[in-house]
Amino acid sequence: MAITVFIRYQIDPFKRDRFEAYSKRWLTIIPACGGDLVGYWMPHEGTNNIASALISFENLAAYESYRARLRGNAEGAANFAFAEEHKFILAEERTFLRPVTI
Repeated sequence: MAITVFIRYQIDPFKRDRFEAYSKRWLTIIPACGGDLVGYWMPHEGTNNIASALISFENLAAYESYRARLRGNAEGAANFAFAEEHKFILAEERTFLRPVTI
């Protein structure tokens, strides 16, 4: 069963540019580690501190393998360190979704 991970980020609205740079770095890292990156979304109108991402996987086992590869990826580790250093992500939630229609 295919799954998509919906990641909801609460970000510092005064550091949106850093979150955007962080998001763009994942464009090559996530696919290299086995995830099918649907995309990242930034606030545009309305709420200015909520961003999101969607990453799809063949199944939950593929997601677990991806997480293991991501932990060992130097570029991924550097991007996580960038986020930690600049503290633009205030909270992060993951929801696992399955398709109803395609």
